[in-house]
Amino acid sequence: MSGILLGLGQLCQPIALLGLLGGVVIGLIVGSLPGLNDSITMAVLIPITFGMEPQVAICLLVGIYCASACGGSVPSILLKIPGTASATVTAYDGYPMTQKGKSGEALGLAISSSTFGGLTSAIVLLFLSPFLAKQALKFGPPEYFMLAVLGMSTVIGMAGDNIVKNVLAMAVGLIFSCIGMSPQTGLARFTFGQVSLMDGISLIPMLIGLFGITSILEMIEGIKKNPKVEEFKESVKENYQRVKVALPDRKMAKRLLPIWIQSSFIGNIIGIIPGAGMIMAIFMAYDQASRRRPNLEFGTGVPEGIAAPEAANNAVVASSMVPLLSLGVPGNSTSSLFLGALTIQGLRTGPSLFKDTPEMAYMIILGFIVANIIMLPLSLFYCNFLASAVLRLKREILSGVVLTLCVTGAFAVSNNIFNIYIMVFFGFIGYTFNKYKIPQSSLILASILGSMMESNWTQSMVFANGSLSVFVTRPLSLGLLILSIIFIGMPIVKRMKAKKAAA
Repeated sequence: MSGILLGLGQLCQPIALLGLLGGVVIGLIVGSLPGLNDSITMAVLIPITFGMEPQVAICLLVGIYCASACGGSVPSILLKIPGTASATVTAYDGYPMTQKGKSGEALGLAISSSTFGGLTSAIVLLFLSPFLAKQALKFGPPEYFMLAVLGMSTVIGMAGDNIVKNVLAMAVGLIFSCIGMSPQTGLARFTFGQVSLMDGISLIPMLIGLFGITSILEMIEGIKKNPKVEEFKESVKENYQRVKVALPDRKMAKRLLPIWIQSSFIGNIIGIIPGAGMIMAIFMAYDQASRRRPNLEFGTGVPEGIAAPEAANNAVVASSMVPLLSLGVPGNSTSSLFLGALTIQGLRTGPSLFKDTPEMAYMIILGFIVANIIMLPLSLFYCNFLASAVLRLKREILSGVVLTLCVTGAFAVSNNIFNIYIMVFFGFIGYTFNKYKIPQSSLILASILGSMMESNWTQSMVFANGSLSVFVTRPLSLGLLILSIIFIGMPIVKRMKAKKAAA
């Protein structure tokens, strides 16, 4: 309770609340702009937070993360153009409702569902993170090594039919994590004579490249393929002439409550698992909702078809912070950006965050709760008065602004021009990965966990005099190993069952 009070004290500072409010507004705007999302925005803004107070910087990012998932539903419903990848499924029933003249109702459903899912995930974060952090105090090098292995295993287990591409992305990430000084020998590895690589690849320029530069390249490509920007603007203008957002009434809320609870549960579970991501959550939620209500024709404009994915995608948001705050393992690519932001502010994730700086840990958690509360009225205001103008912004101007922020941000990390080269390099990698549908999140997770695995492996071997038995004789390490085997074995078992069914 004392930690919650400390966190509340930090959050209630006017400057922190202002940062949270600004973050929600920015999140709604960037979420509704096709081509931009929370990851891109946070990547280019993190370097700008250098000079900010920690409370302001973190609250700003929390607000962006919460609101962007909700903002993505606006163009998805009105124009069948998802503002973010997480809003893809929302268009299945959102756009048909728009065609029926019910766009205001559809937006109201999206906003209320996002708020419900976001609040449930924030509550999960509040209760689960401190508990896991206490358990993590019992961890030694063997446990942390197996925790990193578990993080990698979950990616394989949740990959579905995309196992090869996920393994490839993780292999590339592990190679990048080896760049720099060896923790065993102290010798330089894969630096190619570059002094700037002696400490390894800086996380922030890498993320700016993967998200920011990649988005610019895709924006440019989109402009060339679809130059009819004026038609797009007119479409926005026409659709918005008849929009008046209306939240669900009591009868509709009662009807949707089981779907909200079910979808939020799915989103929270998926969010906690490292590497799973929003996309999996929204498709699972939509599928389960259609199974729950087989009498409804999903895809024709039913409210449940909007409620399920929107509740699920926002439920992933705060729950993805659970493994990061408590264990130091990012739940997805966006939460990995928080790792960079917290590092910049001199904060360490994991048990030490709750032990050494409980006021900051609980400020982050409570920030997610408050952000989702204020998101509801701000979303209504935004959809009714601002979204039309935002959607008609020129993509050429946006790409120029993003490029400027990317270059400035990458250089500002250490005032080193070499970081710009890193940014550009990873920008082309991200663009290539997207072209071949190779997940970037697996690369990011592996590059972060790789160094964690190596250092804890070395310490474990020193501790156990080179004996591998240290990983099975310690209960926590053994438990994590068993979970890793289960996750790796899941796709194998599924394939065997599929072959038997086919035979």
